[in-house]
Amino acid sequence: MWLPVLGLLAGILIGFLSGMEIPGAYTLYVILLILVMIDALLGAVKASFLREFSDFLFLSGLIINLAAAVTLAFLGDQLGVDLYLAPVFAFGVRIFHNIAIIRRQLWSFFKDIKH
Repeated sequence: MWLPVLGLLAGILIGFLSGMEIPGAYTLYVILLILVMIDALLGAVKASFLREFSDFLFLSGLIINLAAAVTLAFLGDQLGVDLYLAPVFAFGVRIFHNIAIIRRQLWSFFKDIKH
């Protein structure tokens, strides 16, 4: 479970140290990538707390969700419609839902320690 967290931290560190700038045309896709990564990471943490974590589900979900989000954004660009908002909304809802479940699991864990 810690491998995705370490990968995310290494990616952030490399991104900050490289000094590379992202062209404005790709900003939307990078935002979607970040949302998909946060969603996958929080989903992995949630699954770990529930003892349901699977490497295969993590990687396949990450790749498929990223492909779907980028495809919708690209299709929206081609059609002149803001289709990127659909994955932004969907991943936003999932992120907050996963945070709520993680919070409840942590609360239950710390409550059990006190007693």
